[in-house]
Parts: sequence; structure tokens; C-alpha cells
Amino acid sequence: MARINVNPNRMELSKLKKRLTTAVRGHKLLKDKQDALIKAFLEKARAGKELREKVEKELAECYGTFVLSRAQTTPEVLEQALMFPGASCSLSVKWRNVMSVMVPKYDVKQEGNPVNYGFASVPLLLDVALEQFSKLILRLLELAAEEKAIRLMAGEIERTRRRVNALEYVMIPNLQETIRYISMKLDEQERSTLSRLMKIKEIVRSA
Repeated sequence: MARINVNPNRMELSKLKKRLTTAVRGHKLLKDKQDALIKAFLEKARAGKELREKVEKELAECYGTFVLSRAQTTPEVLEQALMFPGASCSLSVKWRNVMSVMVPKYDVKQEGNPVNYGFASVPLLLDVALEQFSKLILRLLELAAEEKAIRLMAGEIERTRRRVNALEYVMIPNLQETIRYISMKLDEQERSTLSRLMKIKEIVRSA
């Protein structure tokens, strides 16, 4: 523990006691915030893990369908069918407060039809694959928002943990040590003053 370099007087002692009270109160608030953040983070992490598993499963199904459709036609026909996209997406981001952490929520608006080619030479499975991918975009954005929120909350937990540790292991012990030091110095001064007064009193009596 390091002592704060201050003059050992009653004014400094009073200031340090106020700082200690504020630091202890701040430590408790930050500790409560950290506990609540960890609880919310674990819940979101579990939900994010489940969502990722579902999305990965759906993504594998989409790619499986696409691979099968590609096997039923030539690369030239497939390239020509997919050369000009018939659908477009516009993305907007809204922010919401979760335990004092601003996390994103993505809203996507899809327009047009992904199937915008002739059906004569293109296999039916390609239509199915494109429809699957179109629906999967919403799930992918939902997953992206969840994982972004998890990373932001993890960063806030780390910052809060550092502040809690700084208060608990540095500031509060230093304040306590300095308060003890000043209190001891003031007690010594009082005893020294009392001793001098007693000696003066004895000298006056014997005079």
C-alpha cells in the first residue's frame, strides 16, 4: 500500500475521509453493475450460441441446396442466371441500452425478387436455394447484432472490472493507509502538546 503525499493536518484528514466514503460507495455501485452485467452477458451468450448453431445449420442447408442445383446445370448457365441480381437490401441500425451498454439492432428491408431469370434452362433447386438465402439474411443480421452486443458487453465488463480492482486494491487501501498515518501524526502532536503544557504547568507551579 502506498501512502498519499499530503500534509498531516485535520483539514486533509477530513477531505480524505470524504474521499474514502465516496470511493467505498462507488466501489459498491460498480461491483453491483459488474455483477448485473455478467449475469446479462451470460444470458445473451447462451442465446447467441443457440442462435449461431441454428444459423449454421440453416446455412449448411442453403449451401447444400445450392451445390445440388449447381450439379444440375453448367457453370455458364449458372453464371448467366446469377449475373444480375433481382433483389436488393437496405440496412438500418438502431441502438438500445442494455445495462448501460449501447448495443445495435439491425433492420433490413428486402425489395425485389431474387429469382429474376428464365426458368427454362435453370434447375428448380436454384430457385429453392435463392429463396433460402433470402430468408437467411434476416437470421444472419440477427446473429451479427447478438454477437456485436456480446462483444460490447464483454468490453464493458472488462472496463468495469478494472475500475473495481483499482478502487478495491489501490485507491481505498491508499486512502485508509493515509488516514491512519495522519491520525497517528495528529495523536502524536496532541500528546506532545499535552506533555509540553504539563511541563509548563509544573515550571509555573515551582516558580
